[in-house]
Amino acid sequence: MNFALHAVLGLIPVCCFLAALIYLDSYKLVPLRWILGTIVLGCGMAVLSYPVNVVVLEWLNLDFVSYTRYVSPVIEEFLKAIIIFVLVRANRIGFLVDAAIFGFAVGAGFAIFENIFYLQALPDTQLGTWIVRGFGTAIMHGGAAAILAITSEALAGKDPTRRYIMYLPGFVIAVIVHSIFNHFFFTPIINTLLFLISLPLLLTAIFRQSEKSVSDWLGAGLDADIDLLQLINSGEFSNSKAGVYLTSLKEKFSGPIVVDLLCYLRLHTELSIRAKGLLMLRESGFADKTGEETKAKLEELRFLESSIGTTGRLAINPLLRMSQKDLWQFYMLSS
Repeated sequence: MNFALHAVLGLIPVCCFLAALIYLDSYKLVPLRWILGTIVLGCGMAVLSYPVNVVVLEWLNLDFVSYTRYVSPVIEEFLKAIIIFVLVRANRIGFLVDAAIFGFAVGAGFAIFENIFYLQALPDTQLGTWIVRGFGTAIMHGGAAAILAITSEALAGKDPTRRYIMYLPGFVIAVIVHSIFNHFFFTPIINTLLFLISLPLLLTAIFRQSEKSVSDWLGAGLDADIDLLQLINSGEFSNSKAGVYLTSLKEKFSGPIVVDLLCYLRLHTELSIRAKGLLMLRESGFADKTGEETKAKLEELRFLESSIGTTGRLAINPLLRMSQKDLWQFYMLSS
């Protein structure tokens, strides 16, 4: 009976918190299978952290308390950061909302394995310890990773080159949060209460700002995409600035490649409109999915990308909306 109660206290709170974040995402930006996969990856990093911590603790010859305060937060947040870094670089994260969800899922997976490990290793631990581990330590793992992901997305999304240095501030903040929690400046229960109060307030503010950002991006982006598509289909595209630029490419590319560039521009714009329409349907409560026609267009887009080559894609980029959010929307259509 005690084991079951300890398991509930150690595992359920962080899962409920993650479920609440998913529920608050009105645009349903993150597919459930990706969330579950990210949790599994977080568990994998927790598995890896155990031998790494053991080796480093022996190598540094520190006392355990100092190690948990100053060294293990760096190692554990670095391992979690690897997953977040890959997700951002692969354009799986487009907004602060999905950054928070993915980040918290990584931390939740880490905390789930860690608490399962302690359940097996220390079955007779007192009830108060599991209250702290479930409502405090587990939430801290998720919150620190969420802050790391949010900060990385906010900074890396503004830098076209996405230099690695843009990920450093989020990592430093996550390590500090983790270290502060492990210091236990107050009693463990007070520490836990502070995290339970502050983290929801922070994530609520971020969700509100991100929802506004999504709405603004949808409005401005949809208008621009529709205007461009209408211009392409109107027969007057060659007289526009974009058309003049595309015509100038005839000097550098063969005729068929220029035709493929125009087809690529049209198809890219059509899919961009489709992605934004899909998000609007989700926000209104309709569970619309990518249809076969859209999937066929995505295949055609990939074929055209291969046809025009890297040089062609670089040449057409000035005519396309290629921010991280715009790259993310094509991932969303293909997921």
